[in-house]
Amino acid sequence: MERGERPATLGRNVVGDEEDGHPHIDASRYDGEIRTTIDLDPDVDARLRALARERGVSLRTVINDALRDGIRPQGDPEPYKLPTFAMGLRPDINWDKALALAAELEDEEHIRKLEQGR
Repeated sequence: MERGERPATLGRNVVGDEEDGHPHIDASRYDGEIRTTIDLDPDVDARLRALARERGVSLRTVINDALRDGIRPQGDPEPYKLPTFAMGLRPDINWDKALALAAELEDEEHIRKLEQGR
């Protein structure tokens, strides 16, 4: 085979089923283009083909777009924000001493239960 000449099977985008039933795209590298064999799960294959039909583009275009989106550098994710709610302040409580507050509230609850039990 002469340099630059393509084998007959390499000039086509061959799509078929592997022995394990997974669709694959079979090809090789030539003339500056890169052809690769990939095994697709049936659900991925169906979704890619559906997207190609919906968009009116080739399967190759849909796969390349999906791969580009997947390998695009992602910026720093947005920090997770919890919503806050105003709960009001009680002037009789020292909020700087949370453990003391918890102990005081627990003591009050024990006293209340003891008084109910009498």
